[in-house]
Amino acid sequence: MADTSDTRTPAQIEADIRRRRERLAETLDEIGVRVHPKTIVGDAKAKVVSNVDRTLGRAYVQVNRAVSDVKGQFVDEKGAPRMERVLPVALVAVGVVGLLVLGTRRRNR
Repeated sequence: MADTSDTRTPAQIEADIRRRRERLAETLDEIGVRVHPKTIVGDAKAKVVSNVDRTLGRAYVQVNRAVSDVKGQFVDEKGAPRMERVLPVALVAVGVVGLLVLGTRRRNR
């Protein structure tokens, strides 16, 4: 059997009912906001932006690391170019450009 003895006054019971109604109304309002299409779209956009930012951040770090590694191959600790490495690369680049120019001239004739 359930205990039916309640020592609260009718005013206390009404106040308790009023508080519970207010909490229920707040909960329903919160649920309404959460399931509103604008809220769902806003949350989805925020998630996408966060993922893009994270991806771009990682890409930036990787590119920066690669540039630093390449720079380290052609520049010494003081910032001076390492000519023993720069000259061969420059000569190869000039050779490739020269071959491209010659190939273009032969096609145009």
